Amino acid sequence: MKLELQGITKTFGPLVANDHIDLVVEPGEIHALLGENGAGKSTLMNVLYGLYVPDEGRILVDDAPVTFAGPGDAMAAGIGMVHQHFMLVPVFTVAENVVLGHEPVRGAGLIDLPEARRRVKEISDRFGFHVDPDAYIEDLPVGVQQRVEIIKALSRQAEVLILDEPTAVLTPQETDELIGIMRQLKESGTSIVFITHKLREVRAVADRITVIRRGKVVGTAQPSSTETELASMMVGRSVDLGVDRSVAVPGEVTVQVRNLTVIDQAGVRQIDDVSFDVARGEIVAIAGVQGNGQTELTEVVLGLQAPVAGSVTLDGVELVGRSVRDVLHAGVGFVPEDRSTDGVIADFSIAENLILDLHRYEPFARGVALRPAAVRENAEKRIAEFDVRTGSIDAHASTLSGGNQQKVVLAREMSRPLRLLIASQPTRGLDVGSIEFVHTRIVQERDNGTPVIIVSTELDEVLALADRILVMYRGRIVGDVPGGTDRDVLGLMMAGVPLDDAVRQAAEHRTTLGVADLEAAAPGAPPAPPAPPTAPTSPTAPTMPDQEEL
Repeated sequence: MKLELQGITKTFGPLVANDHIDLVVEPGEIHALLGENGAGKSTLMNVLYGLYVPDEGRILVDDAPVTFAGPGDAMAAGIGMVHQHFMLVPVFTVAENVVLGHEPVRGAGLIDLPEARRRVKEISDRFGFHVDPDAYIEDLPVGVQQRVEIIKALSRQAEVLILDEPTAVLTPQETDELIGIMRQLKESGTSIVFITHKLREVRAVADRITVIRRGKVVGTAQPSSTETELASMMVGRSVDLGVDRSVAVPGEVTVQVRNLTVIDQAGVRQIDDVSFDVARGEIVAIAGVQGNGQTELTEVVLGLQAPVAGSVTLDGVELVGRSVRDVLHAGVGFVPEDRSTDGVIADFSIAENLILDLHRYEPFARGVALRPAAVRENAEKRIAEFDVRTGSIDAHASTLSGGNQQKVVLAREMSRPLRLLIASQPTRGLDVGSIEFVHTRIVQERDNGTPVIIVSTELDEVLALADRILVMYRGRIVGDVPGGTDRDVLGLMMAGVPLDDAVRQAAEHRTTLGVADLEAAAPGAPPAPPAPPTAPTSPTAPTMPDQEEL
């Protein structure tokens, strides 16, 4: 099926999310839609899927104009979509989720569950998905949940499949498996629109690449294009994708975490006897699929959660049991993973948000009164330094895009003397140029002698910044390895494989590479295709990351 978008325009008030976008997806093609967070990729696909009505433009299926009043119309036309946030009912089985809304019935109007199971098994067997129709969604790893979403779309005869940021919560091995699945779907004649901002994956699987920047198509590219070339198209200027940093020279250990244990209200151990140290002048990255205890760990350090056992000390001073204000005043800088809830106050001005943890102290206050001139001077300086896109420092934080809210949080936390920096998902929602700037500032903080803890689900970010990597899986640290550790080893550990076994399995995988793989790995060549899909071993379903995307 050929799909064509002509002149699609979608606005939200004064914001033009899509500006006369043209796009053609040929039959049996994997077409990547590449752009930064906020570029307008998901808005365009929501128009295609009937979730938004375009202000201008039209959609053609096999050269015939169509109009979608909702997702049902899109599905009837052969278009399926796997959303970034899965649309699954956790307490239902795979089969029940797949037929939900389109249930097969038998006598007396009863749902024909054997037929539902048959549909799931037929599609699963055809593509090697290894999905049990009777498994409950809440018991499945996130990679398998994604396959359930694909089965759901294929069961409704989707000829065009939209995948919206499909690798956001996958381990590297699960990403490879998904790429293998996409290739199988292509061979079966299914067209795929692959929405992403990850350059490595685009080059690995796409037949063609369309780049969107600020709501407009700025060009097309081939997968043979380098990551630097693609990044430049996304940003509109040349970008250095590397992180310029010297070898760390750690000093004394000033952060000590000992036997930390957190149990939630349901009795689940979110953190299970975790211990580690961080030295001055060292970046320790905590890697893992989101939902494996990283959030709880950072919140305990800040004082937002109380552990049932364990200790956290900074410069020999116990932090557990102290208030958040006391922890911040002790010199801890904190960049939370959910900026909109924990990072900014939406109804406060940008200037006010930039002094949230400093408003009681000089130079911003004299006694109980704020000093407006000092607040404004600080805001103007930080906005310029961190390139916060706003019309006024007096505008409410709610008027900012997600990426610009993140810049406000970073500017506030990284512009004061620190004795410890904790940054959780520090570049989520930022454009490539801003990521370059933030990474440089984090390295500078390390070089100033500050101990730094980074929590990131982006493995590229972990490898670019970390002097040491802690891998978390189901609340435990399953490995403490040097920065630069092999990507495949880290991916296996993120799925719960012990370090020694991960090293062995990664080595065995490398020895099976053929000549074609070695040639594809040569400089300038596109990435080699991954191994065929295997049964997943990832952790239970994690919390989905908040992606700021129009």
